[in-house]
Amino acid sequence: MMRQAGAVVVGAGIAGVATGYDLAVVRGVEEVIVVDPRPPLSLTSDKSSECYRNFFPSKPMVDLTNRSIDILEALKEQSDDFFNMSRRGYLFVTGDPGQLAALTRAAETSSGFGAGPVRIAGTDVGVDEETGFDVYQTPEVLLGRFPYLSDEALGALHVRRGGWFSAQQLGAWMLEQARAHGAEVVVDEVVGIKTLRGRVAGALLKSGSRISTPAVVNAAGPMSKQLARLVGVELPLHASLHHKVSFRDHLGAFPREAPMLLWTDPVSIDWSEAERSALAAEGFEELLREITTPVFGRPEGGMDSPFFEALWNYRPDVRNEPTWPAPRADFMFPEAVLRGMAAMLPSLDRYRDQLPYSVVDGAYVMKTPENLPLIGPAGPEGFYLVTGMSGYGVMICTAAAELVGCHLLGSDLPGYADKFPLSRYEDPDYVATLDVVDTGELAKQGAKR
Repeated sequence: MMRQAGAVVVGAGIAGVATGYDLAVVRGVEEVIVVDPRPPLSLTSDKSSECYRNFFPSKPMVDLTNRSIDILEALKEQSDDFFNMSRRGYLFVTGDPGQLAALTRAAETSSGFGAGPVRIAGTDVGVDEETGFDVYQTPEVLLGRFPYLSDEALGALHVRRGGWFSAQQLGAWMLEQARAHGAEVVVDEVVGIKTLRGRVAGALLKSGSRISTPAVVNAAGPMSKQLARLVGVELPLHASLHHKVSFRDHLGAFPREAPMLLWTDPVSIDWSEAERSALAAEGFEELLREITTPVFGRPEGGMDSPFFEALWNYRPDVRNEPTWPAPRADFMFPEAVLRGMAAMLPSLDRYRDQLPYSVVDGAYVMKTPENLPLIGPAGPEGFYLVTGMSGYGVMICTAAAELVGCHLLGSDLPGYADKFPLSRYEDPDYVATLDVVDTGELAKQGAKR
């Protein structure tokens, strides 16, 4: 039986769910169908660190994240904070004067693009600031405000328009609202896209069902490349595997009031000689060298929660296409991350002799060469992209969905709209700059070779 749909959104991750919400609830598109063979928010979105920030080195990303945070704040009010949105910010910590100067310059650049003012932090820094950046230039002021940090910390940059929320809860709330406005989630897989005279006409599902529709939105995450090939479009995406670990902090070593904490300096873990020999025998040479990737973590849950989570991409895994099942993290991951975090939070050394209970998960994030998302039309008329959202899909999902909706309905586009379509790669001058673009990515590099 042929079904009718105003739009088919392929993928029920946070990008697809947000797009379904925008189309059905905000724009009133009738019969929006979200198609995914898996339960909603279960492939990559539930593996996210669930954080947001407007600190980026390019105006399009500052504009996009500012808009996304605006929408998230409105949804927080509408939902009575159903998804527990915090505003504690990101604290980039360093013991290197050169790195502190670089962080300050980055803040000034982002500020110039609209991310908020840069303040030199003194003893009277307001804890309730919600925009811009606080630069801590001396250990005395920094440790006076954040006394749990290492004595090695020289200074820090506090990004104030940032924090975290429950992406699962946000997605669940948006799905509920979208369903109340006629949207539907279909557990199936899109295996074909029908086009007629150069425009989308329908979607074929693996079950044999067919949907007549004028619009298909590719929000398929790690499967975006395969879906785009159904309409003859190649996407410049690669897959990057990221893992995170959640710890049960039964000793109370992680400060519950902390912002997202990032140690930006290289780390050499202080293994014992016996540990070094064992790691070398197991093939963990990268853990014996200086690791240049930032290590970061945050409290998880409310003030009474015993959990915190942390990430450290010390063993980068980048591939042209994702493979399934996704590789698991190595068995040293929890201990290595905990030791790395201890460079910034010495209180975590309480777990040196006995690791706390931990759970590791991971997923692929899809990235473009310059680490900017793909949002907008591509290929035949009626085919749209909201993919390539890297490790920041949660923080841009609402503005990305809004932008897709504007394209699909022919509404006025925001000023940053032309920075994200696939067509940007048709500009040779743009392509020539790809190797020198500063992406603002947090989890770059890895073990020093």
